[in-house]
Amino acid sequence: MSQPVIDRIMVGKPQTFGNKEATHPMDLEWTTGIVKHSVKGKIWAGETNLEGDGQADLKRHGGPEKAIFVYTVSHYNYWQKKLHKPDFSVGAFGENLAVKNINENDLSIGDVFHIGEAVVQVSQPRQPCWKPARRWKIKDLAIQIQQEGLTGWYFRVLKEGEIQAGDYLQIQKRPFPEWTVAKCNDVMHNKKHDLELAARLAACELLAPNWRNTLSKRAGGKGKLDIRNRVIGPNE
Repeated sequence: MSQPVIDRIMVGKPQTFGNKEATHPMDLEWTTGIVKHSVKGKIWAGETNLEGDGQADLKRHGGPEKAIFVYTVSHYNYWQKKLHKPDFSVGAFGENLAVKNINENDLSIGDVFHIGEAVVQVSQPRQPCWKPARRWKIKDLAIQIQQEGLTGWYFRVLKEGEIQAGDYLQIQKRPFPEWTVAKCNDVMHNKKHDLELAARLAACELLAPNWRNTLSKRAGGKGKLDIRNRVIGPNE
């Protein structure tokens, strides 16, 4: 297997799109940081985000557990064919790092990577929300992403520093090899009735707290979590 590498770095500040007076929900005004642009040269990877990046909804995006959103370049070939959208290419999901030679099956919760001057750690899979769907006018896009397991993942930043396109992702530690990003997605989205499995994943100390809390509630029999507000939201 070739060594994982950053193909492109992308950042962007929140912008407002749509029309307040629109009659269709998908055309209404909304504010998002999902639209990113590629940057050249070195960029600072900070504790809560990349230099020049920003999020519109700080309750659900950004912060130490979601400092850097990573997506695999090769996934876009699949999405272009499935969605019949040839323009659905790198950056479509609002990722910060577009990477090659690594995907959700290849890395696990807690994995530590040296990238350029920075040291980062896998914190959780990305849980898609309604905003990619709004951007691309595909109402069930978040559900499709979950079902396919092509979610991408987040890094927390353990050591701040400069990174750039072409930097390799050099693995340093792998404390929980059994909990790949793909496996976590499977537990969260496909095996909702396996309470024992939910409890086991919730006990993974390096999994982001929001995931641990959700899985702990499930394991404790607190009932089903209604995800419709996240995956459909104001798009209907």
